[in-house]
Amino acid sequence: MRRRLVLAVVGLVALILIVHDVPLRTHLRRVERDRVVTALERDASTLAAKSQKLLAQPDPANAETATGITLAVLVADYNASSEALVIIVDRDGGVLAATDPNVAVGQSFLNRPEIASALLGNSAVGTRRSETLGEDLVYSAVPVLTTDSVIGAVRLTYPESVVNGRVADRLRGLVLLAAISLGLAFFAAFLVATSVVRPLRRLRMQSDRIAAGDLSARATVEGPSEVRELAASFNEMATRVELTLAEQRRFAGDASHQLRTPLTALRLRVEQALATVVERPERATTEVADDLEAAVAELERLARLVEQLLALARTEAPGSTARIDVGAIIDGRLEMWRPLAEERGVSLVVQGDVAGVVEAMPGALEQIVDNYIDNALDYAPPSTSITIAVARSSSDTTISVADRGPGMSATSREHAFDRFWRGAESQNRPGGSGLGLSIVAQLAAASGGRVALLENPEGGLLATVTLRSVSRGDSQR
Repeated sequence: MRRRLVLAVVGLVALILIVHDVPLRTHLRRVERDRVVTALERDASTLAAKSQKLLAQPDPANAETATGITLAVLVADYNASSEALVIIVDRDGGVLAATDPNVAVGQSFLNRPEIASALLGNSAVGTRRSETLGEDLVYSAVPVLTTDSVIGAVRLTYPESVVNGRVADRLRGLVLLAAISLGLAFFAAFLVATSVVRPLRRLRMQSDRIAAGDLSARATVEGPSEVRELAASFNEMATRVELTLAEQRRFAGDASHQLRTPLTALRLRVEQALATVVERPERATTEVADDLEAAVAELERLARLVEQLLALARTEAPGSTARIDVGAIIDGRLEMWRPLAEERGVSLVVQGDVAGVVEAMPGALEQIVDNYIDNALDYAPPSTSITIAVARSSSDTTISVADRGPGMSATSREHAFDRFWRGAESQNRPGGSGLGLSIVAQLAAASGGRVALLENPEGGLLATVTLRSVSRGDSQR
């Protein structure tokens, strides 16, 4: 992966350099050529101005200025500072001075088109094929003028190879910069790839450990911010998986333990009935009927336990929530439980305005309120009341069920929502499994809420569930 990443980055940089440098190479070649031509034009004009007084004399080839400057000295001085070849001709095209050793003084250059053009008073700049040199020639020819006539011409030339050499020098620098850029890109890509790939490889190793069953494996949070976020998310996922599997193992262990008791009791009852039939047939009718009745009770207890276990398993993962009308739920629960409460001499009382909307899993609030009222009816003394109340804030709604029963100790309230836990207050409760409040807690958590058991200030127990409030405007939408 690191190799592919490095190659991808270097390839991208190379593509950028190609797209950038190919047009730049063409531009540099054109700029360098224009620069050479401009320099030739400038130098030719300068030499023409300096040689004007010498060419105006009767014998310009041997003439000299007051400072001893001749045409030969003039072209020699220029040749010392420039690679351009200089030829100075008179008005007839004869060579008066030249820096080219292959050109003799007096040789006629009138057949050169640029010389002929300059002697007609026109400057000439361009490129042409030189049969003498056997290559293209870059030239600049300018006339040497007096006030009324052309008295000669100056031509400066460069072989095309010289111009190309200068362009190549510039391009070599460009190629060197491109090579340096590629080297730096490779180095930077290697560092970036290493910083990204190394933590990813370590993350994969930890993932393999978890896949192999080592749930304690955790990734080191390192590298770029995106990789650190991935590692942190991986660790959070691994922690949740570990906790979930531990919870499932504990649940399976507790469930098998709780199911063993009614199954054992059921087996004993059936064995006892069978023994009665075999050993004391004269008493079989009465005793077998009692044993079978007890077996049926154990079966009912077993069925309730299995149903509660299935209900608890269904609430393990959070589901989709909906907007729930609290008032409608409480009215419906009161209508269902009021006959049983009146039969036990307990009144159900609603305190305050219960209208409101909360967000919860469909059916969750009904089960929670049912469980709270069911527990309260089991412990509420006759001639007392069970109070259902609703308290709202800007963000939460709390539904509470309060009874006047014996209440629970602080330790019992702390563990009451644990699975299969039964406190001293509920040990003698018939049919109890220790799963009711666990289901309540799981339903609340799956709905994004929370539950609590508090001491009722008026005596007894105060059971609450808090869910997220939904404004009426949101509920209408």
